[in-house]
Amino acid sequence: MPFTDPAVFPWLALVLGLVLGSFYNVCIHRSIEGQSLLWPPSHCPHCAAPLRPWHLVPIFSYLALRGRCHACGQRISPRYPVVEAASGLLALLLALRFGATWPFAVYMVFGGALLVASFIDFETFILPDVITLTGAAAAPVAAVLLLDMPLADSLIGAAAGGGVFWLVLAGFKRVRGIDGMGLGDVKLMALIGGLCGWQALPVVTLLAGISALLAAVWFLRRRTEGQSAREVAIPFGPFLSLGALVYMLYGPALVRWWFGFVTGKPA
Repeated sequence: MPFTDPAVFPWLALVLGLVLGSFYNVCIHRSIEGQSLLWPPSHCPHCAAPLRPWHLVPIFSYLALRGRCHACGQRISPRYPVVEAASGLLALLLALRFGATWPFAVYMVFGGALLVASFIDFETFILPDVITLTGAAAAPVAAVLLLDMPLADSLIGAAAGGGVFWLVLAGFKRVRGIDGMGLGDVKLMALIGGLCGWQALPVVTLLAGISALLAAVWFLRRRTEGQSAREVAIPFGPFLSLGALVYMLYGPALVRWWFGFVTGKPA
């Protein structure tokens, strides 16, 4: 079929990713505001002016409008083109990596869920249960039936991912008397472990830690006057999601590198 042609499919996937990114923005904004996903139709968050079809073209409409509402002139959050670009890039990379296969479809669904959860976490420091719990329940089913993963690998991954992070959460609370991370991170790691298997957990955690440390510089620069570095909250969910997305794309090579690094043997 022409749609599944390796020369064509990645570009179709890119378009699909951009369109889905526009939908993800609706999910993110309305989840944060506590609004229905179905009603009212797309509108400006400032003046409620309805958006025309040409206002919904991913990225290009934002550029054409110069980042402002067509009706009231208020600035549109740059989150909108960022989410659309991230979704399009993810779809393109998945298509190049897997082609028109079940892994592409599975990782598109879960990757989209991780993108939505991450941007909600960035703004609210909350990972929605509707994504983490539903995803954690669905991940082993998808991994076993569509990714040909052994059931034990998926279940051990879910239990280890959620369990280890729960122990870290409980231990930090006991020692410091405050929460070092949210329970949403525990649920998210159960999802990631169930989808990617227990082998992914060290690599995902390492990538998340490194990216979070790099991003901490930006968070520290935004702290309010008189706020100490220890008081700056940094959401960890987006960085766990980033580690998981990288693993989805390049997992086997990363695992070989990880075990080679740990054992001192070449991968």
